[in-house]
Amino acid sequence: MWTTWWLWPLVAVCTADFFREEAERIMKDSPVIDGHNDLPWQLLSMFNNQLQDARANLTTLADTHTNIPKLRAGFVGGQFWSVYTPCDTQDKDTVRRTLEQMDVVHRMCQMYPETFLYVTSSAGIRQAFQEGKVASLIGVEGGHSIDSSLGVLRALYQLGMRYLTLTHNCNTPWADNWLVDTGDSKPQSQGLSPFGQRVVKELNRLGVLIDLAHVSVATMKATLQLSRAPVIFSHSSAYSVCASRRNVPDDVLRLVKQTDSLVMVNFYNNYVSCTNKANLSQVADHLDHIKEVAGARAVGFGGDFDGVSRVPEGLEDVSKYPDLIAELLRRNWTEAEVRGALANNLLRVFEAVEQVRMGWLPERVPPTASRQAAPPVSVPRPATSRRLPRRSPSRGTSWAAPAGRITATPPGPPASITSGGSCWPPSLPWSSVCVSCESWETRAPFRAPGVQGRPAHPGLQMPGTLLLACKDQHLLSGCLGSPGGQDTWGQLRTHTHTVGPQ
Repeated sequence: MWTTWWLWPLVAVCTADFFREEAERIMKDSPVIDGHNDLPWQLLSMFNNQLQDARANLTTLADTHTNIPKLRAGFVGGQFWSVYTPCDTQDKDTVRRTLEQMDVVHRMCQMYPETFLYVTSSAGIRQAFQEGKVASLIGVEGGHSIDSSLGVLRALYQLGMRYLTLTHNCNTPWADNWLVDTGDSKPQSQGLSPFGQRVVKELNRLGVLIDLAHVSVATMKATLQLSRAPVIFSHSSAYSVCASRRNVPDDVLRLVKQTDSLVMVNFYNNYVSCTNKANLSQVADHLDHIKEVAGARAVGFGGDFDGVSRVPEGLEDVSKYPDLIAELLRRNWTEAEVRGALANNLLRVFEAVEQVRMGWLPERVPPTASRQAAPPVSVPRPATSRRLPRRSPSRGTSWAAPAGRITATPPGPPASITSGGSCWPPSLPWSSVCVSCESWETRAPFRAPGVQGRPAHPGLQMPGTLLLACKDQHLLSGCLGSPGGQDTWGQLRTHTHTVGPQ
């Protein structure tokens, strides 16, 4: 009896060590991508952005949640650094101050090239993983930073912004913030104004992640309905676990699931436990709940380190991530689910956003809209050549693009379309071609994009030839366009059908 009694503590210690060791093993291959860290704000507050100050040395920096040794100990492999300006800068100097904070992120990466790799794409994140560095991306926290200007929005994108939080703790003229739901702010846009809808569409076009942390429920729903790409909540938790309006309610979590979006859980005590004190286990409760309602693909981490004054016991700084992963493993999360929460879910969403930017993904039916069957179609017409007028500010010429006839290649799909003539593609090497085929039954396009001379899809076998996996009858459509979509070369749409084995 006494032997059994003293064995239990030993078993508990050994079990804890096992889960921690498993967490570290997984994180060596799948380091965490954190959605929100306010270290740049701390560098402003503590050192006025003077990174040459000896006290600002990130290898010895004290009194912050984040420094280089802590990042290494926490297996942090990707970080969205928050570029934040307070709401009282709105309609004043917010653009200048946003640029200054973006500059801090750039200089930080330049000063510590052995640790940080500044990246702007999902491919860049993967490269940083391979090099053992922290992929460093910029997230702009607050739509007031664009000063209600799409031109400023585009400029911030060119400077590296890869997500935009639509509001902070204040309304913009075009989107409502979460304090509307508490009654502390008055609604202005009932979610998104018409200009707010243009902002969402422009973010989709640019390939910028849309961040719904800090926004009202109406803004969440309006954006999830409108966006063609998945969205993120860069640092928000579950309302059903802690009834703070900064968190995400279950009906929105279900929309997150429908849109394949992502909630990156916040570690601020008041959003974890709704009190000033919280612990690691309560953070795991939020992760469990989001997984239960929205699915394991919807879970991520957005600790809000260095942006909050109170963090949970057991998650005192960025070095503690392995302890949280060990807790999830203890709760029977599978290795695949853990790897998803660490990195793969964010990479999936980021890649989808990039695909929408390139025009490779089809139009998405809004999550609450009903799908309507396509109208009946008669026997398709043979392919014909169409002349494509190029609409461009620089030239007034037009191009003839032969459509070609689709034939199946034994033993089955994919089928192929081959164009001919010197017009395909125009203006080498900067033009791209994207062709899609739509089933008459579903009207759901399958896209096979590629850039001349640099295949970007397995379907592009050689210049001028695209392979498409199509049904028996479909509509072939294609477009020629310059990168970024600024110039429109025109569209090719022709009815055709496949022959041969399928």
